[in-house]
Amino acid sequence: MANDFSLLSLGWQTFFQQQLTLDEWGVLKPARIMEQHRSSLEVRGEQGVHTLPLLQSMPPLTVGDWVLLTGSGQFVRELERKSVFKRKAAGSKLAEQLIAANVDTAFIVTSLNEDFNLNRIERFLTVAHQAGAEAVLVLSKLDLCGNAEELREQAQRLDSHLCVEAVNCLSEPSVATLAPWCRPGQTIVIIGSSGAGKSTLSNALLGAAVQDTGGIREDDAKGRHTTTRRSLMLLPSGGLILDTPGMREMQLADCEEGVAATFADIEELAAQCRFGDCSHDSEPGCAVREAIEAEQLDERRLRSYRKLSREQALNAASLAQRRAVFRKQSKNYKRIISESKQIKRGD
Repeated sequence: MANDFSLLSLGWQTFFQQQLTLDEWGVLKPARIMEQHRSSLEVRGEQGVHTLPLLQSMPPLTVGDWVLLTGSGQFVRELERKSVFKRKAAGSKLAEQLIAANVDTAFIVTSLNEDFNLNRIERFLTVAHQAGAEAVLVLSKLDLCGNAEELREQAQRLDSHLCVEAVNCLSEPSVATLAPWCRPGQTIVIIGSSGAGKSTLSNALLGAAVQDTGGIREDDAKGRHTTTRRSLMLLPSGGLILDTPGMREMQLADCEEGVAATFADIEELAAQCRFGDCSHDSEPGCAVREAIEAEQLDERRLRSYRKLSREQALNAASLAQRRAVFRKQSKNYKRIISESKQIKRGD
């Protein structure tokens, strides 16, 4: 295929270039994963588009990753990630699911309707903070809301430094407010619940109906799931955008830093409590309770903080236990293979 794109247009940055050794530079070819299929990856580099078969010997990869290939297109290694979005796999499965890698900005999309939920916003903010990407809260369906400013103010109170943009995804001038994050070479991931307007926003930014869209269910104002795969697409502005399937379940795992960043106000207050192990219930000298009584902190926010803290700690412990079992099994397997070889040699 023709040389359509430079590495810079695909999001290449100094962070990645510095990882190449002198022996690799000029010999191996960087390429970015643009789309993931069941048994292969679609990657793009300066040589064009290439289909890379998924092999068991490869590390876990996801859309947005940078990889090094030989001149003939063979996988050599993955480059260290600048950021990575992941969650505990849905259901009871003890595994992590990669969502996207090397993202600069996360557009967290939530609807300005009956499905507006501060707890859910805090959950997605935690994921974005843990990933290491800038979070921008996009309040969609502005044209269908009569109290948009009130809801926007509620969201803004979560974090005075958070960028909050209310938009009508069907209006180009309205969506244009997101242009500062869509500059050439910048990578954006759109995350949020099903039906929040993610695919409509993607289409507006892309300037074409690339992603299927659907309406909301009238009985509960919740959306229908339309995007079914993750793919990295090039914007007319020069940026790159990754729409993700709607997530009805976003369980946290290994997100301690993300929780602390999302609830920095509570963390700061907790550091002022008289007791280091204060549970913020009825202990004397509790700065958190004092802030709630003074109406400087919402009780709802404390409940959300506790819930996400417990969830991430529980899931992190479960995943750590699973990793320990896997390491033990791998060690035993290697021992058995080694002993088998020794027997065959007659040692």
